[in-house]
Amino acid sequence: MEGLLIPIFICVVLPVSIIGIIFGTRINADNKRAKILMKAIEANNNIDADKLVEALQPNRKSEREILNRRLLHGCIYSFVGISLIIAAIVGWTSGIEYSADPVSVPFIFGIVILAVGVSYLITYFVTRKELTHDRD
Repeated sequence: MEGLLIPIFICVVLPVSIIGIIFGTRINADNKRAKILMKAIEANNNIDADKLVEALQPNRKSEREILNRRLLHGCIYSFVGISLIIAAIVGWTSGIEYSADPVSVPFIFGIVILAVGVSYLITYFVTRKELTHDRD
């Protein structure tokens, strides 16, 4: 019975508690913003409520920052995936069987990570082209 409790806590309780904490902080932040707006409206000191709402909104990233983040993630994931694939190929050429863990595990993870990196790069280049066409 003791051996069963740890996997249950890791697989069920931990993810549920993490999600609860994340949503709790978001709800708390929204409640604090609402209280500030209510106090400002109650005080009625000729405060522009629209500007106050805009100032209390969380900062939005610009399109350029989002593009740069995608390029960064694409490069990182692609290089990590390529390095894992190279490590697997080096292990395989040094005489380790392909089905052995030192070769197959890095190769599989390398392919998956490389695919994620390439998808980030594709998204970056497509979005960049759309942004340049929108500005024209």
